[in-house]
Amino acid sequence: MKEGPDIALIGSLIGDPARANMLTTLMTGKALTASELAAEAGITAQTASSHLSKLETAGLLTQRKQGRHRYFALADDEVGNLLEAMMGLAAKRGHMRARTGPRDPALRKARVCYNHLAGDYGVRMFDSMVTRDFLAEDGEEIFLTEAGEGFVGELGIALPDLEKSRRPLCRSCLDWSERRTHLAGALGTGLLDRFYDLGWAHRIEGSRVVSFTGEGERRFRECFPEA
Repeated sequence: MKEGPDIALIGSLIGDPARANMLTTLMTGKALTASELAAEAGITAQTASSHLSKLETAGLLTQRKQGRHRYFALADDEVGNLLEAMMGLAAKRGHMRARTGPRDPALRKARVCYNHLAGDYGVRMFDSMVTRDFLAEDGEEIFLTEAGEGFVGELGIALPDLEKSRRPLCRSCLDWSERRTHLAGALGTGLLDRFYDLGWAHRIEGSRVVSFTGEGERRFRECFPEA
């Protein structure tokens, strides 16, 4: 057996349909119970418990106990980033699951990608910031410029607080629906949180959809004009 990271193990864990459904459900960033995850995956609670145990042992999930309940969440940003990257690759290669319904257009428009904004609005925000030289690209690396620091400061984001995080300030993430880059990292999270704080948008309960109010949509488009 070759030495090195065991990508086959990670692949097999994520590749199981039931486990994949549970993991993508947790891309909302919320912690859910085993029963809630079982319902999302369409499996029994007993089967879900077995799957969750494997995912937790492999370090893909973390568990919190509160009273009699146990809540599961993605272990960290790296797991969320991996899942979004895999979703982007699957979409790019044409491997899509047919899933119709009123939520689909809303998911394509604006959704949470673990902890940052994705979809059409996420891509628009990134492109707008690059066009106005608020963000600079160097290959896969993304940097906040001096002008960008002023811009996020005017939005009311405390940049020093974000820079204290062990996460990169700016990181590119491939958007699975737009198949283009949106902004991740501490700044991506900070911007989405600021939209919530300003009342521009809120997350739909039990969904990854980010819903903007009429006023919030107007303000967002003013702040991030089309590139």
